[in-house]
Amino acid sequence: MKWDITDIKKWTWKDHPHGGTIVDPGNSRKFKTGGWRSLRPVRDGEKCVNCFMCFIYCPDTSIKVEGEEVKGIDMEFCKGCGICAEECPKGIIEMVDEMEFEED
Repeated sequence: MKWDITDIKKWTWKDHPHGGTIVDPGNSRKFKTGGWRSLRPVRDGEKCVNCFMCFIYCPDTSIKVEGEEVKGIDMEFCKGCGICAEECPKGIIEMVDEMEFEED
């Protein structure tokens, strides 16, 4: 089957084809996937207004929230996709080359 995706930006959730099925919910916690990352999100916590947009959009649930505050990013699971940086309305998350954080 071939999909016509010329108008994909107009699709609703009902128009997208079904993806894979997860038969064991929550199993991703068993696999630390942060090592895949080539870019690391660096967040300026002083300027954060706790709008939770990063938390809402993070596909890996890597944004740490305690109470009503964003407390950080769980680097064991963050894959460095940059969605949090893209969605942050204040622009306080910067994607930085992971090599800057490598130990000698």
